[in-house]
Amino acid sequence: MKRLLLFVLLAAIFAQSFSQSRKGIDLSTDVAMFVPAALGAGCALLKKDNKGLLQLGESLALQVAVSYALKYSIDKERPDGSDNHSFPSNHTGFAFAGATFLQQRYGWKIGLPAYVIGGYVAWGRVYSKRHDVWDVLAGAAVGVGSALLLTTPFATRNELVVVPLAIDGGCGVHVSMSF
Repeated sequence: MKRLLLFVLLAAIFAQSFSQSRKGIDLSTDVAMFVPAALGAGCALLKKDNKGLLQLGESLALQVAVSYALKYSIDKERPDGSDNHSFPSNHTGFAFAGATFLQQRYGWKIGLPAYVIGGYVAWGRVYSKRHDVWDVLAGAAVGVGSALLLTTPFATRNELVVVPLAIDGGCGVHVSMSF
């Protein structure tokens, strides 16, 4: 799992090296937007965390619904002139919803790399002239907000208890979790 995460992270960061064109960056963000959510689903499945998987699905659904409601309510032209559905960036929102789910549910260790991928998606959408900075900031806010609203920490949901111990002159830590 760590190797997969490292590979995905490096591929996202160095995607510009693989393709210098705006079209190539645009295509790479079409793929990278799904990586944090896919990692979230993978983590939930590996941990047999059905509640987490449901929360991820709900977060992503809310993000998409809000993004499209805004896109079709606000008439804002894309920087490349292709249509009037620029605000907010759904790609960025989707990536940040997945990243926020990972961070909220499983911690910063996996959340931080997912946020880096989300940052790449945001940068790539601006670089490829599909969005401007306000579009990706709004998309990130919608994604983060939807996941914060609907995701609970895994440890809290499963009653994680960490207790320091001092027995027979030694010390340690007792950890228990109920499922």
